[in-house]
Amino acid sequence: MNFVGSHILSIDQFERKDIDRLFSVAINMEPYAKRQRITKVLDGAILSNMFFEPSTRTRVSFGCAFNLLGGEVRETTGIENSALAKGESLYDTARVLSGYSDVIVMRHPQSGSVAEFASASRVPVINGGDGANEHPTQALLDLYTIRRELQGRGKELDGLRIGMIGDLKHGRTVHSLAKLLCNYQNIEIYLVSPAALKMPEDLVDLLVEAGHKVVITESLESSIAHVDIVYSTRIQEERFGSQEEADLYRGRFRLNQAVYTQYCEPNTVIMHPLPRDSRAEANELDSDLNQNPNLAIFRQTDNGVVVRMALFALTLDIVDAVDKNSQPVRWYTGGRR
Repeated sequence: MNFVGSHILSIDQFERKDIDRLFSVAINMEPYAKRQRITKVLDGAILSNMFFEPSTRTRVSFGCAFNLLGGEVRETTGIENSALAKGESLYDTARVLSGYSDVIVMRHPQSGSVAEFASASRVPVINGGDGANEHPTQALLDLYTIRRELQGRGKELDGLRIGMIGDLKHGRTVHSLAKLLCNYQNIEIYLVSPAALKMPEDLVDLLVEAGHKVVITESLESSIAHVDIVYSTRIQEERFGSQEEADLYRGRFRLNQAVYTQYCEPNTVIMHPLPRDSRAEANELDSDLNQNPNLAIFRQTDNGVVVRMALFALTLDIVDAVDKNSQPVRWYTGGRR
């Protein structure tokens, strides 16, 4: 794909060569994300962060990524704080805000809404999550994390063994990640969920057509016994018709240190797109895993910044200018690694 000036709306846009290009740029962004160097290449540029659905990591990491490239960030959070609450259309909102911005990141609770918004925008739009549909940048940072974790173990993405666990019906992160994995070869994927929350059939079909081994099961223990990655997700209670319905499934697939020790291979990597639901009745990823060196959830969040920096750099065509507009950091950075 040609990144320059493009909307980033779906994993469908990406081929393997595009992913390789993005990850190559992301590696070069790491000194800036770690505050080892600073750049002002986007000095004067404006990002509009339009988050019409709750978000912490995605919203802040996009803003952080843009700031680290020297740009400024303007934010709107919640439909109730926008003109949408007054009946304004996505078309009108896009036409107005694209006049104020150089790039827009948008999250919205309705599937397809970000694409509708982008069709009227005069500047690139990046999908920060649209309902239960997709979350492309989360999938990209997840894959970047998987690759980095596997490389430390002498493995590659081809031949990956991964278990996806939890609400696979509503979890847009696993939807996008499943699409992304279709660019690779000989992958074993264990889809662990209650029958009512299984991965949509069209996505399962894509994985099978890509030549991957797909196992659909409700058995957590057998599915995590021989995988490289355990990718856990929470029950997406906001996507259910009622809290009572969501509560039927909370706490079904809990991973803690005892389960990990008994069933997982010693170097199995634990991932989660966050937030993990730490309430007692849910607790899909127990806090007793926090000292496990294979818990990669916070390395994931760190990687989100570099991947999003790379997307901005490619979309705004400033990849080659980043280093030319940089200098060493002159303050204490807290020993970030």
